[in-house]
Amino acid sequence: MLGKTANGLYWLARSLERAENTARLLDVGQRIALTRLGPSDDEWGSILQSAGTWQGYTDKHGEVRRDDAVDWMLRASDNPSSVLSSIQSARQNARMVRTALTEELWEAMNGGYMAIRDALSRKVSERDLPQILGLIRQRTALVRGATHGTMLRNDIYDFLRIGTFLERADNTARILDVKYYVLLPAAAAVGSDLDNMQWESILLSVSARGGYRLVHGNRIRPRDIVRFLILDRRMPRSLIFCCGKMHENLRYLVQDYGMQTPSFEMADRLAGSIVAQDVDTIFDEGLHEYIQGFLGSISQLGRQIEIDYRFYE
Repeated sequence: MLGKTANGLYWLARSLERAENTARLLDVGQRIALTRLGPSDDEWGSILQSAGTWQGYTDKHGEVRRDDAVDWMLRASDNPSSVLSSIQSARQNARMVRTALTEELWEAMNGGYMAIRDALSRKVSERDLPQILGLIRQRTALVRGATHGTMLRNDIYDFLRIGTFLERADNTARILDVKYYVLLPAAAAVGSDLDNMQWESILLSVSARGGYRLVHGNRIRPRDIVRFLILDRRMPRSLIFCCGKMHENLRYLVQDYGMQTPSFEMADRLAGSIVAQDVDTIFDEGLHEYIQGFLGSISQLGRQIEIDYRFYE
């Protein structure tokens, strides 16, 4: 496969997943804002930090305000991680690799792009935000369904899957880290109803509340949530699940191309390091510190994949 084709497939999947996960981060912010007792917009600074778009936002807007933060993350053309920028990038990459895609996948991608573009053609009100975020999740899920249901399991599929799970692992980690940017009113609030509502918001944002309750019951415990979102192999957005899938698809590429790559070795080490962890060790290290280290490893892996498969040649 040409490097440019691999690049297009990989970034199609990453951009699509980024659009969905930016919507999920916004959902976290909206839910946490509802738990606030006062008029503070602190949680939106937390969301911008976690999304990695704080600097770009403050350069343009300065003070953090809810409406500006939501618009920046949904529609801003000068924010490359906004939902609109991401879905445009996904569609552009899909056009570039059109002949590698099934007709069903292309139609789902193109239709999703047009629906989301139209929904974001004007500023989204607070009242309409939940509906718009739901539309984004629904449309990206249709593209994902067409991928699973119609694509051959070959190197084309492998690059799509690697892009999807690398971006998903990155975003699950960022969503989990939001909880550690949000300042509770007082240390006494830890373990309170407010604290528990914020933790439950994290579960809701990654569609994990139902699965969590099946495994851990109705009681909200931070350690159980962290264990579920990092270490549970059955949870399709957990870090261990995503890293396992990246490792698997990189292994298929090694087998297909007969070439051992540094990126496969990095994915092997990353997956092994998560398997070796337990939740007590993570909390002893510090959840925020653990997540920052994980995000650094994911970023390095992404750069190495681009080098190994010559994406820009």
